[in-house]
Amino acid sequence: MTALRKTIAVLPGDGIGLEVTHAAIQILKDCAAAFGHHFEFHEFPFGGNAIDNFGAPLPPETLAGCRASDAILLGAIGGPKWESLPFGTRPEAGLLGIRKELGLYINLRPIRLRPALRAISPLRPERLGDCDFEIVRELAGDIYFGEHKITKEKASDLAEYSVFEIERVARYSFERAAARNGHLTSVDKANVLASSTLWRDTVTALGREYPGVTLDHLYVDNAAMQILLRPAQFDVILTGNMFGDILSDEAAALAGSIGLIPSLSRGRTDQPALYEPIHGSAPTLAGKDVACPLGAILSATLMLRESFGLNAESQWIEDAIDRILEKGYRTADIAEPGGRVVGGSEFTAKIRSELQAAPAQHAQRSSGA
Repeated sequence: MTALRKTIAVLPGDGIGLEVTHAAIQILKDCAAAFGHHFEFHEFPFGGNAIDNFGAPLPPETLAGCRASDAILLGAIGGPKWESLPFGTRPEAGLLGIRKELGLYINLRPIRLRPALRAISPLRPERLGDCDFEIVRELAGDIYFGEHKITKEKASDLAEYSVFEIERVARYSFERAAARNGHLTSVDKANVLASSTLWRDTVTALGREYPGVTLDHLYVDNAAMQILLRPAQFDVILTGNMFGDILSDEAAALAGSIGLIPSLSRGRTDQPALYEPIHGSAPTLAGKDVACPLGAILSATLMLRESFGLNAESQWIEDAIDRILEKGYRTADIAEPGGRVVGGSEFTAKIRSELQAAPAQHAQRSSGA
């Protein structure tokens, strides 16, 4: 296998973001050493941390560093400390800003229940089934990027989409579904929203170019219910920015915890993609070594697979995670009665030990790489 040299911009952000990104970087360094790659990490301020030290959630040097990287790893941002700031200057403004500046219009969130964690899913096994699907969320339009108005008596937020914006994320979703099980579910609210009517019409028209993919449509309220009633019916779900934000957090509960779900945000292939766990900064947990690092570590394995094409390396890490979970090790948020509850740093150390016990050469042979 050819050794790769890659530059990764690291944005730890706020709260537990520092802890979980540190865990992911340790695992990535182990991977590089085992497979002969070279990953160079450059850390930049972002979010509340950047506001405190540089006066803005997305400093110019951070944006420049991200643009110069091959991929971006983000921890988490925000917290009560900055909630009183004006709307456009909070940490979340940095996240919206980096999405806009880097042209990140696709957000992919894989929802997969790891076998050892079936007991902590809130659904009964017979209802849960084989829970393994993806949510593709449009990331650059909708109500988050529309015009916002507020007075003491009235407020409004504009939800707006163009055919171009819908087609580019829908095309990615059709191709994603074609590479999986050939089933795409588009979620909207076309019975009451004009933007959703355009969404449904555009996705339906584009679907004619993908005869090998079965396309169906669900209203968002029904989709929210179906995710809980029978999640195994889904393969790839496509939806808008706000609906995708809500549905993916709901779906994360099926896997046992929001702390387990990674995500990919991407745009054009000549721009770096951004990887982050979907959980928040959890400031009350920061510094206590209780945060689960799996969302960040799985974001790193998603990076290896999607941005760098390193499938064997990604699987090597995920197999080690599954073995540690099978041995009963848990952080507090995914603990079961009688389980081995450890802190976040010890959990990461257990994974690293498991990696050392399964040499990379075996992973390469097993994958045919």
